[in-house]
Amino acid sequence: MEKRTINPTPWLQHFHINHGVEVRGGTRTLYLSGQTASAPDGAPLHPGDLGAQFHEAWRQVKAALKSADMTPANIVRLGIYTTDVDRFMREADGLVAVFPADGCSLCCTLLGVTRLYDPAILVELEATAVA
Repeated sequence: MEKRTINPTPWLQHFHINHGVEVRGGTRTLYLSGQTASAPDGAPLHPGDLGAQFHEAWRQVKAALKSADMTPANIVRLGIYTTDVDRFMREADGLVAVFPADGCSLCCTLLGVTRLYDPAILVELEATAVA
């Protein structure tokens, strides 16, 4: 599989994301449902802590990828849903640092939502990966 990043302007690179990712030669595509900071029974973890919830959701994304014999480097698109965009942007530098640390070169959309499946959940990650 070959990935080529598309960046007509550089501003998104501050957040370690790309405007687009072109994939050639991939044979498998994995669409991950939203991953949150939740226990195996669905109970929310880290209530009120957006950063801890982001990192737990990212850990769960990586676990799902591993189950499909993939790594974060296979992610081409990430959707981030949050109930507090302003807070996410204040904490963004510390959150998105996981992307280059885990070998990601992805495109991303950040969406503000009214709420997620449980009011205690502040962030949800949805990924598409290609191998």
